[in-house]
Amino acid sequence: MSRVARLAKIIRIIGRYRLDEFIDPGRLHALPRTVLRCAPWRLHRAPALPRGVRLRRALEELGPVFIKFGQMLSTRRDLLPQDIANELAKLQDEVPPFPQQQSINIIETALGKPVTELFASFEATPMASASVAQVHAAKLHTGEQVVVKVVRPDIEAVIRQDLALMFTLARLVAKYLPQGRRLRPVEVVSDYQLVILDELDLSREAANACQLRRNFEGSKLVYIPEVHWDYTCRNVFTMERISGIPVTDMDTLREKGVDLKVLGERGVEIFFTQVFRDSFFHADMHPGNIFVDASDPADPTYIAVDCAIVGSLSDSDQYYLARNLLAIFQRDYREVAQLHVECGWVPPQTRVQDFESAMRAVCEPIFERPLSEISFGELLVYLFRTAGRFDMEVQPSLVLLQKTLLNIEGLGRQLYPELNLWDTAQPFLEEWVQERYSPQSVFKRLQRHAPSWLEQRPQLPDVVIDSLQQSREIEQRFTQQQRHMNELQQQSSSRVARQRRYTVAAIACIAAAVSVFPGAWQQLSQAPLISWLLGALALGLLWPRVS
Repeated sequence: MSRVARLAKIIRIIGRYRLDEFIDPGRLHALPRTVLRCAPWRLHRAPALPRGVRLRRALEELGPVFIKFGQMLSTRRDLLPQDIANELAKLQDEVPPFPQQQSINIIETALGKPVTELFASFEATPMASASVAQVHAAKLHTGEQVVVKVVRPDIEAVIRQDLALMFTLARLVAKYLPQGRRLRPVEVVSDYQLVILDELDLSREAANACQLRRNFEGSKLVYIPEVHWDYTCRNVFTMERISGIPVTDMDTLREKGVDLKVLGERGVEIFFTQVFRDSFFHADMHPGNIFVDASDPADPTYIAVDCAIVGSLSDSDQYYLARNLLAIFQRDYREVAQLHVECGWVPPQTRVQDFESAMRAVCEPIFERPLSEISFGELLVYLFRTAGRFDMEVQPSLVLLQKTLLNIEGLGRQLYPELNLWDTAQPFLEEWVQERYSPQSVFKRLQRHAPSWLEQRPQLPDVVIDSLQQSREIEQRFTQQQRHMNELQQQSSSRVARQRRYTVAAIACIAAAVSVFPGAWQQLSQAPLISWLLGALALGLLWPRVS
């Protein structure tokens, strides 16, 4: 489909669901307001559906790329009204599979061998199919059960075409819609572009899975399936096939006698361990990607798949995030405001008092409820939304963190509604902040950086010499400038002295001329006061001054 035809389809679907009603025409510029009012779809009534439902259905009709965009947009609760964000979260990324033979051809081309040589058995009928890839069951010649993920053919061209149209629409929104710039539509589409293009590279997903598996090796918290690199490349990914209970299958979990309280608390522990211990977290932990190993019901373990989207925080973001959360726990809004300024999340000219007042107005009504009923994730959303009013630029890593926390908290409360996230979070954060600056932690960081410092040691003499040379050059330039300033000052002083001599000589000449005439001094003494004042003024103006 050409770009023009695709754009026409988008406009047609927008009209069918009357998405134009999301916009107040009275607040638009003259040209877009006129175009909107003359649109042919205004002759038809809007479907009798809530606005969130209309938007969700429109995205579903537009296809996989827009569906995934809606899913990502649902995580930006700092930008969207709650009803729209909740509805977009319901988007299901399920599409019909592509032909079996096509999938086989992709695998054989990518791995360089026939499927019959690569695998002891291969199920041509896919287990699942999504917008970017589909998954097949297979068995290695070593007897291991695996799943093979295959990227859809020609999907990249479709994605790039839709992305180009999204950028066009985003620029129009930023330019013509009220509060368009505040929503930062171009930045949102840019973030989405990075996410969806990364999903096309399955070797990146495989590398993420290996890192997470290494981080939780030997842990009872979560299990990451093993990657088979000999059968993995950019568009084909082979990993261990897991057997677990879908985390949403509550009936089976109860039937197996799984301790749901332990399971809910471990979900929270996984989140904080990934964010603060490892600074590397699975950022797509929605229920469809989570399973439960119930072989020991009293000690259940999570199983996580689909590691395409991961997040990471810098050391400073980790520290300031932990301090912010602890300050919120303690309802110390002044501390929250000061931390936002210190870490550069809001501009340095932000008035701390104003930010403090805004945070108090947002948080106090929330804290009136019991702690067990307060959503930690939603509180973080309110924090970022309030900070946005003070020109906070929400970083992609923090958006992913917010999304992950909302997923984890929602999952934990589904498993165990009485789950108190605060009881788990606060001790963890307090301990982490204390450990961060403990002697042992400082020593570990020194050990980590020591090799790079030692590596730079041979270069230190050159660095010192360069620094000395630069210092000498600066000193020479300063000396030259100082000498030049002295010369200018001397010239100025000489000029002033010369002008003073000329002025004194002129006064002396005038006095000599007056003395020639008898009675001149008597006449001058009888001159009016105004004459003397004017004369003094003239003398003052003529007398040179030192600048």
